[in-house]
Amino acid sequence: MKRKIRVLIAKPGLDGHDRGARVVAAALRDAGMEVIYTGLHQTPEMIAQTALQEDVDVVGMSIHSGAHMTLFPAVKKLLDENGMSDVLLHGGGVIPEDDIKELEKMGIGRLFGPGTSSEELVNYIREEVERRRGSAEKE
Repeated sequence: MKRKIRVLIAKPGLDGHDRGARVVAAALRDAGMEVIYTGLHQTPEMIAQTALQEDVDVVGMSIHSGAHMTLFPAVKKLLDENGMSDVLLHGGGVIPEDDIKELEKMGIGRLFGPGTSSEELVNYIREEVERRRGSAEKE
């Protein structure tokens, strides 16, 4: 029996807007995933530490503060340093297309904008986690 997908939803930095993160957390729970929500004002170190402690498959960050070019790479680096390079790091917010392309080059997963359907997000996470779990089993 496969273990449920474990997802950490994080709100890094000074961004105090968490309605979207709460909606995403509820949608992922409704889809049968285990969800841990960090709450507001998390540092990259706090996010990476929680991801490690909770043994998550996915870290989803919601960023509306404009600090995405700093926060995503910082969390990615900390995950990698803690042996969690197999964890999917993705997110959402209002992120310019040029920045999305740069973040993808750094190894950040898909970044979702306002209006993304829950179904699209759930399907992406399921497919990506399945792909990563399959790769790990072959090693």
